[in-house]
Amino acid sequence: MLPELIDNKNKTLKDDLSTEIKSGSKLAIAAACFSIYAFQELKDELSGIDELRFIFTSPTFTTEKAKKERREFYIPRLDRERSLYGTEFEVKLRNEMTQKAIARECAEWIQKKVTFKSNISSDHIQGFMNVNETNYMPVNGFTTVELGCERGNNAYSAIFKNGSPISNQFLSTFDELWNDEEKMQNVTDIVIENITAAYNENSPDFIYFVTLYNIFNEFLEDISEDFLPNEATGFKESKIWSMLYNFQKDAALAIINKLEKYNGCILADSVGLGKTFTALSVIKYYENRNKSVLVLCPKKLTNNWNTYKDIHFMMSFLKSIIKLSC
Repeated sequence: MLPELIDNKNKTLKDDLSTEIKSGSKLAIAAACFSIYAFQELKDELSGIDELRFIFTSPTFTTEKAKKERREFYIPRLDRERSLYGTEFEVKLRNEMTQKAIARECAEWIQKKVTFKSNISSDHIQGFMNVNETNYMPVNGFTTVELGCERGNNAYSAIFKNGSPISNQFLSTFDELWNDEEKMQNVTDIVIENITAAYNENSPDFIYFVTLYNIFNEFLEDISEDFLPNEATGFKESKIWSMLYNFQKDAALAIINKLEKYNGCILADSVGLGKTFTALSVIKYYENRNKSVLVLCPKKLTNNWNTYKDIHFMMSFLKSIIKLSC
């Protein structure tokens, strides 16, 4: 069989797959991402297959944490994982508000027919698709763009269709990767869990907590005893600390953490929420560690800060007299 060019204009990959995928077919796909909307386009054909083995060509849905110096790779990884619910080029499909129904059908189909594995090595894996004795390559992702149903940002899309013996060679390569436990991690359950989350009904407070976690999870992971305030200094026993509200105490601890880790921090809050008192508690912490504190402020605020140097005012802090150099 001579190679056939599928340009996704005159002939789409979806049209060809609709012909090639039959009842009992076995599929093997290596691609960067998987979209439930691609499943929807081929739902009738895929419902009758025997199995689909899918390899994420780069670490996706894997459980190990990346080192801090590799955090920049988290952004493309998150993009790959979020593509389950539609890529940036499938906005129109997402806006049709049918995601829940599609996700439910897709999750049920995956549980019966699909196994997902992810590449956990640094090796590059070329994307391709095998359907029985037919091979398609290159295949970047299992999405509606790759199927030719939606327009992406490529000027052209060239996918070559090959039969035996080329398809057998690719399938042999796929099998070798699939069985390599050092390079592959089974992520089927995590994929199902993520797709299921798209149609589950969640309470408002659960959504709120999940939102908070996704905003602050990197900060929580970064917390280390090396940078946490040393309570042995006794700063929490000071009068100024006892006068703070809980949110001010949280701010003071966060400031100390960032000063220790990054050698700098900006406290930005609304007027009247006690930024000065929060700063005083931080000053007290460093004073207890025998550190010198220099306060630099605009000239018009000099009187405000000089108030805290006044002995009569400071008497109200009892044991918390703070020595300032303004």
